[in-house]
Amino acid sequence: MERDTTIRRIKSLYGTQNNVSENKNDSQDQRGINGCSEVKKKPEVSLYLLHEGVGVALVTVFILVLWGVVHLSLQQLVIGKSTGEFNAIRARKHLERITSVGPRPTGSPENEVLTVNFLLEQIEHIKADSASGPHSVTVDVQRPTGSFSIDFLGGFTSYYDRVSNIAVRLEPKAGAQHLMLANCHFDSVANSPGASDDAVSCAVMLEVLHSLANLSTPLRHGVVFLFNGAEENVLQASHGFITQHPWAKQVRAFINLEAAGVGGKEVVFQTGPENPWLVQAYVHAAKHPFASVVGQEVFQSGVIPSDTDFRIYRDFGNIPGIDLAFIENGFLYHTKYDTSDRILTDSIQRAGDNILAVLKHLAMSEELADSSEYRHGNMVFFDLLGIVVVAYPARVGTIINYMTAMATFLYLFKKCSHPSNVGGRYIKELAYATAVVILSWLVTLLTVLIIALVVSLTGRSMFWYNDFYTCIFMYGSAATGTMVLIHTLAKNLYYGGVRRLELGELYFDVSLLLWCGALVYLTANGLCSAYVPMLMVAFPLTTKLLLAREFKLRGASLKYSVLYQLGLALPYVHFMFLIWVVFEIFTPILGRSGTEIPPDVVLATLVTLTTLFLSSFFLHFIYLARSTKWLLAGLGTVFTVFLVLVLCGMFFPYTADPSSPRPKRVFLQHTTRTFHGLDGQVKSKDSGLWINSFDYTGMQHITPIIPEINDTIRTSCQEDRPFCGYPWFLPVKFLVKKNWYLPAPEVFPKSPIEFQVLSKEQTKWGTVKITFEVTGPSHMSLYLRPHQGASLSSWSFGDGVPQYHLAGEYFIFYSHGLDAPAWNFWFEIQPPREEDPSGPEGMISVAISSHYFFGEDQRTVQLEDMLQRFPKWAFPSSWVSTYHMYRY
Repeated sequence: MERDTTIRRIKSLYGTQNNVSENKNDSQDQRGINGCSEVKKKPEVSLYLLHEGVGVALVTVFILVLWGVVHLSLQQLVIGKSTGEFNAIRARKHLERITSVGPRPTGSPENEVLTVNFLLEQIEHIKADSASGPHSVTVDVQRPTGSFSIDFLGGFTSYYDRVSNIAVRLEPKAGAQHLMLANCHFDSVANSPGASDDAVSCAVMLEVLHSLANLSTPLRHGVVFLFNGAEENVLQASHGFITQHPWAKQVRAFINLEAAGVGGKEVVFQTGPENPWLVQAYVHAAKHPFASVVGQEVFQSGVIPSDTDFRIYRDFGNIPGIDLAFIENGFLYHTKYDTSDRILTDSIQRAGDNILAVLKHLAMSEELADSSEYRHGNMVFFDLLGIVVVAYPARVGTIINYMTAMATFLYLFKKCSHPSNVGGRYIKELAYATAVVILSWLVTLLTVLIIALVVSLTGRSMFWYNDFYTCIFMYGSAATGTMVLIHTLAKNLYYGGVRRLELGELYFDVSLLLWCGALVYLTANGLCSAYVPMLMVAFPLTTKLLLAREFKLRGASLKYSVLYQLGLALPYVHFMFLIWVVFEIFTPILGRSGTEIPPDVVLATLVTLTTLFLSSFFLHFIYLARSTKWLLAGLGTVFTVFLVLVLCGMFFPYTADPSSPRPKRVFLQHTTRTFHGLDGQVKSKDSGLWINSFDYTGMQHITPIIPEINDTIRTSCQEDRPFCGYPWFLPVKFLVKKNWYLPAPEVFPKSPIEFQVLSKEQTKWGTVKITFEVTGPSHMSLYLRPHQGASLSSWSFGDGVPQYHLAGEYFIFYSHGLDAPAWNFWFEIQPPREEDPSGPEGMISVAISSHYFFGEDQRTVQLEDMLQRFPKWAFPSSWVSTYHMYRY
């Protein structure tokens, strides 16, 4: 009875919009769909519905063609003919020279001497070549010392001493009051040549400097090229420049060149804050634009565990800027595979063309002289296949968004106000259909997540890491099949006799309504990314209105279906480009996101959401199709085959294939740990190889090859010791809780750490002030853990106020360049009112770890032997470290 009532409601509602088949067969069809008599044949089924095979073929071809267009655009690195102003061949030679010295950690001779000398040599050549021109070139080598706190990775404090900056000031010979800043970093992480991150950017900057210095027409403003030597130490050198260098006060805006991948296109993923004139400058000047405000809002949300010098200039210099980064092939980021030969010359050319053009434009602009006048609001910006950038002020975007939403509501209101909508019948049916769609989303997501959990629990996690499309075939087919099945059941059981054309119309309206809801929500919350649902509303609505007559006369004809898809092409191709960006960034990140986050759950969620979003305006095809049984059978078969293959272990996550390596990341430290008591005497001491897996699979693939590394040597956190009693380089223990500790001989660095208390005194306000002096390698980590009832009141770091209390602990990151003096620091602690009998003795535990990232202290015989046993598909980054704990 409920079904018959529903049938009559929908039939009545659409009674004035029937197509040709209804006009010819009205009386017979009306009786049949109300269940009053049998209908031998429904004319619309045979004449005006979409054949299943044709529908599947059309949608498949549509998706594949647009996906192909996206990939083709990504491969076109240089669009059009280069102007010749930027010489990529010369820039490549700079890149190869910088990377030829090997890894360049801060403090190493490779970084502080060899690379610095090379850069200075090239800058002097540029200075000499341009001496007769209208510009002057001034070079300053800065060795800053400073300290600051940052909320990256949960928050910690950073201290740096005599790190390296090479600042080059290019300006008209008459001088300049206002400066534009271009920033790169020439240091690298340990054990990686750092070609893409970030030597290529410094090579590009050298060539851009050469081009600008040799211009025949003088620039209006000056440009500072900052080659900083301590970015991988969590943004230290940029902080030293912007807070201490005398030129920093004249800097009005900046461009930062970074990398989260190896080669490809460099994308603008952050701008501002506010200052829309910077986006307009990029739009106007960039030769090969590639930008997205969606990337900016995703990155600034904090979901990506990374940061750049952009943060330092924004937060500590209050300077607006543009952040660019290479994002392709992030599997090689921070590994030994980040070599110069993997960066195409065309990538260097496009980056150089863009940076040169944008810097030249900004250095000639009026806005740079008083950027504060142009600081109003944000910009909506996005490129279309790298050909053109669309940009407009956020306030204009708000108007466009609300106008689009209003047009949608008028479209729906027209249906609601139709005479046949007695008692709000259309509104009820729209609500019922919306509930069906939302239910299908929830069931689909839950189903795919259960599959992902099964895959994770059976030890087959990350099967897709080496071949991304395997997860599309498995999770994508499961998501699509589940969604199609739910709507097929709804069509056959709930809407059993309802005319399919009216159902197709209804479910188009549902998709429009849901996208419009997202549009209003994002716009109301001030997010510039609202332009995406705006496109996904405006184009389908316009297309549907233009095809209304075709649909009314011929139903879901081939002509209608093809024209309908063509109307969706532009928003869909842009949406698929955004999808590519999401997977290009997040898939490699899942290989270094720690042992606690199941990557299959994350990736399955992304694949499911992608499926749901892409299918939104194809939902009504399910109701317009004559059948879906073969589609369901095909999807079920694909899913079953891939599930069996995955569970049987046919897909291995990693590969050492030179053309496309997918390495497993493992960190090994040969360490000696020493624990001192309240009296200063050594209470215990041990040594071993401390092993961290930086992905979810842990050691399950390593154990068969190196049997000693198994769960019998898994570590547990010793809560009474700072940071569990292990030498964490960064405070990431919350991400990497599964660790292994294999006993090994003691390490004896030739430059051992020396830690001593200079003074310990009671202050007149009741605290205890302890002053320390430390000498040691270029990288050390200090951990402070006040005991129960005690608290830190002040210290010598940052602004003097202890910050970022990580589960009762404080983390201080230390690094230095060459010839740094001893590290002196102090803190004041408020003693506990009474001793905690169940806790450790004293009022605070202090631990310090040393990290030997280069030179003869970096390796030991035992470490080398272990490294040789790792498979080729693994990238074990290794060094020697020590850990000393004291109690006071």
